[in-house]
Amino acid sequence: MKPVLIEGGEEVGGLCILRGCMPSKALLYAAEVLHLARKAETWGLKIKSAGFDFAGVMERKAKLIAGFADYRREQLERGRFKFIRAHAKFLDAHTLELRSHPLSVAADVRRRNGSQESASLRRRLRSSADTAGECTQRLTAGQFIIATGSVIAPPPLPSLAEVGYLTSDHALSLKKLPKSLIVLGGGAIACELAQFLARFDVRVTMIQRSPHILKEFDEDAAKVIETVFRREGIRLFTGTRLLDARRAGKQKVVSFEHAGRNVRVQADEILFALGRAPNTASLALDRAGVQTEQGRIVTNARMQTSARHIFAAGDCTGPHEIVHIAIQQAEVAAHNLANPRRPRAVDYRLLANVVFTDPQVATVGLTEKAALAQNIPFVAASYPFNDHGKSLIMEALDGFVKLLADPRSGEILGGVCVGPMGGELIHEINTAMAKRMTVQELAATPHYHPTLAEIWTYPAEELAEQVPSVK
Repeated sequence: MKPVLIEGGEEVGGLCILRGCMPSKALLYAAEVLHLARKAETWGLKIKSAGFDFAGVMERKAKLIAGFADYRREQLERGRFKFIRAHAKFLDAHTLELRSHPLSVAADVRRRNGSQESASLRRRLRSSADTAGECTQRLTAGQFIIATGSVIAPPPLPSLAEVGYLTSDHALSLKKLPKSLIVLGGGAIACELAQFLARFDVRVTMIQRSPHILKEFDEDAAKVIETVFRREGIRLFTGTRLLDARRAGKQKVVSFEHAGRNVRVQADEILFALGRAPNTASLALDRAGVQTEQGRIVTNARMQTSARHIFAAGDCTGPHEIVHIAIQQAEVAAHNLANPRRPRAVDYRLLANVVFTDPQVATVGLTEKAALAQNIPFVAASYPFNDHGKSLIMEALDGFVKLLADPRSGEILGGVCVGPMGGELIHEINTAMAKRMTVQELAATPHYHPTLAEIWTYPAEELAEQVPSVK
């Protein structure tokens, strides 16, 4: 096949590398190291003062991200396919209009091909300069995959735009730390950034609409993080309704309802972290016959849109804004596009989620909340880290692990880990579920002692006594 990849962003690399997973985790790890250094006396260690050079922290993050982005750019420009830097929108079901600066188009073509673009591509691209100095091209194709990602969602309060606020993009590129900050939201991004900034001595207030932060997770998991946040000095309000935002001198003020009364909090800055929205508004999808719901591209399990020759993957279609899920969706879309007689479907049975707070929150498969919502029968058992040898050594006492199993067969249906290295530990259950292991089989699997991983055997043993042995 003859693929062409079109990228319209100012930078090449994608959200995960440039403004998502990688920069945030680089900063979160720095915050964790600082936090441990400040607790050194716990282990009988003496560190006179654990300070930080925030510019140095951001510089290291920038170097790491530049390396990741350069490698991605090199992959895209190896010549295995055409790579065009332009903004795209549909003119009809098989035609795109591309807009880019003519000099950048020429430079990209020369860099990729060494001289003139191929005659076959020239026949497919008809160029003309418009009055704005851009280059307008048209590209026709038999099939398309849309993977345009997501953008920061619009704020719920019109007054927020007047007051001004930071987004996660801004927070990951700060030159100077504010002394105080209001975080609007309680999802993964809000929680990770709130703890990162609090550990770098910013006075943080979180305002969350739902009764608990991390509302997609089980309540017991959310409560652990709420306890840790309050212990670390984060002022946390849940079950709120935003009312207004305004300026008071150099400060920014947010008003909201909480526990039956109106509350006002103020800070140097506001971090708006109430989610992202599909990046589809500029694509003119209606001209291609692609159905959307609130901007999200509607697909079937084969990642096929309402226009049978157009597929979609990643944040622009959902329902899960997670990198490895986007990769799975894209692989399914590409396979089905190339092999329509041997279609594949995306399987979300092994859906995993990780929030890189400290402690980390990780799940795979069903949570109790999801199982109850879907009327799926289950039995569950948990075990706390504050009664586990390796975590006691580490002084990592917050959280627990939990297993869900089929009450008849004992097959593992899901796992939850709120604790140290949770994002790593959850992969044991991911692997077990991939092979459809039972709790009896997991309990019988030897685990090295003392390790964090052996904690899984305790809920597995408890459940193994409750369900019949089938295998």
